[in-house]
Amino acid sequence: MRPDLSDPTAGFASSRRRMLAGAGALTGTALLGGRSMAQAPRTSSDMIFTGGPILTIDDAMPTAEVVAVRNGVIVAVGSLDAARAAVGRNTQTVNLDGRTLLPGFFDPHGHVSMVGLQARYANLLPAPDGAGDDIPALQRITRDWMNAHEQLVRDTQLVIGFGYDDSQLKEHRHPTRTELDAISDSVPILFLHQSGHLGAANSAALKAAGISASTSNPDGGGFRREDGSQEPNGVMEETALFAVMGALFTRLDVQANMEMIREGARFYSSFGYITAQDGRSSTDSCQLMAQMAERGELPIDILSFPDILSFPDILTSTDVMTTPLYRKNYVGKFRIGGVKLTLDGSPQGKTAWLSQPYYIPPEGKPASYRGYPAVTEQQALDAIELAFRNDWQIEVHANGDAAIDLLIGAVRDAARRHGAKDRRPVLIHGQTVRMDQLDELKTLGIVPSLFPMHTFYWGDFHRDSVLGPRRAEFISPCASVVRRGMRFTSHHDAPVANPDAMRVLSATVTRRTRSGDILGPDECVPVDIALKAMTLWAAWQHYEDDTKGSLTVGKLADLTLLDADPMTVDPSKLAGIKVQATFKEGREVWRR
Repeated sequence: MRPDLSDPTAGFASSRRRMLAGAGALTGTALLGGRSMAQAPRTSSDMIFTGGPILTIDDAMPTAEVVAVRNGVIVAVGSLDAARAAVGRNTQTVNLDGRTLLPGFFDPHGHVSMVGLQARYANLLPAPDGAGDDIPALQRITRDWMNAHEQLVRDTQLVIGFGYDDSQLKEHRHPTRTELDAISDSVPILFLHQSGHLGAANSAALKAAGISASTSNPDGGGFRREDGSQEPNGVMEETALFAVMGALFTRLDVQANMEMIREGARFYSSFGYITAQDGRSSTDSCQLMAQMAERGELPIDILSFPDILSFPDILTSTDVMTTPLYRKNYVGKFRIGGVKLTLDGSPQGKTAWLSQPYYIPPEGKPASYRGYPAVTEQQALDAIELAFRNDWQIEVHANGDAAIDLLIGAVRDAARRHGAKDRRPVLIHGQTVRMDQLDELKTLGIVPSLFPMHTFYWGDFHRDSVLGPRRAEFISPCASVVRRGMRFTSHHDAPVANPDAMRVLSATVTRRTRSGDILGPDECVPVDIALKAMTLWAAWQHYEDDTKGSLTVGKLADLTLLDADPMTVDPSKLAGIKVQATFKEGREVWRR
């Protein structure tokens, strides 16, 4: 039976009670003579999973005793007798040993190729994900990485550090060109901010990218300057950063880019994801992922959304098999699902476009500063018009409520011209979405893919500096979406944060900040709703709920094994749950 998606509020309380009761009853279930998880098969075969809580994310049967898999597809869910009848005599029984099985996580928004860059280069993330807590630490981490990767530095003449965060650095500012020059004044060094919307470069990197005092600020971005001069101080915002990245990343050859994609996909699978997204892809990266997929080199599905302003041609192109890349079905674990449009920047970087001023404006900005758009109004209107005219799904990055106003107006105009269809345009992030805007999203059929993970990573900063106490309470208002009878999805925007599914779950359920504050308690949602937002509703967002998102007969055997049951642990412990194994179509692709 297909799950009923029509009422997102169904199960807010009753489903939780059923799942808790079922999970408790199954904890001690095991099959004598069964294979333990330590001996679980690494290749696809007929399998029966039993011996631990099984959360199906299917309202028709929230829990099960057994899941049976045949040829990578779920063939039975429920009782042991039904499972045995559905598979062959040589079926392998996998004893869960009390661990919890549930559907593999589906990434509703992220950047898998950039995750590979993060995994390959210097990790500048602050605690708890790294040691980049002050500028001397950033310098030390980068020097250590350079010493450990001397050949790569020689080959590429480029050093990249990813994940520094000025809001968490002891100095509460960005590192400057001079501080990066202290690491090396000869090899180009580029630091990328954790938001992905700002960065810092040393003198060699600026020179290699052709940036000097005479370089003008591009539309939708800027180079910060040294006091009393036009000389760049190394810090770059938005389109200025993207231009420098474009100039420097040409030093990375095809092999390096392929390795980043592989590393990114592997890293995703280690957190239980069986579908990763690559948002704002380029034509080259789409073609490269399609070729890797055709050769069977991708362990999990990758769903790409290329940038509509720069690469609309990829929607009509074909891969090496002359198969259209924009399609509903995967070929070798890759497909293009639509297009991406970016309307503004980052709230923690204070480049998101707000309707009201920032609580504390960035240094050098007036009290009236509200951020700024990344594109012109006409570019946004034209892009959404193009997507609607071609029936392309479009995912739109809009953090600030002024940017969301532009999205709503553009979708309303395009729908009026091209008629009502199930296009599912997606609002990505929607950090500062207002209650009146939620009503408009529902009317227009815009899917909110929210970012409650911000409540942990930057909740205190939003409250004290970015938005102030009142507005910060309502960032990523998941419960308000559900109360309106709407679905939402919950993402990590990796590599802005690690693709850590349990951290996503914890933030969506608890909204607990680094300091322990609960930011907007009325916007917390129960565990079962949060899990839907990461599995079934994420699959639905991308028209894939017929094959993914729940443990239902006929769907792919995309499975994640956890060391604890998220339905029964104390909510404060959710972030500490560990993924034990990840299965893609019945094949184990990662094991702790």
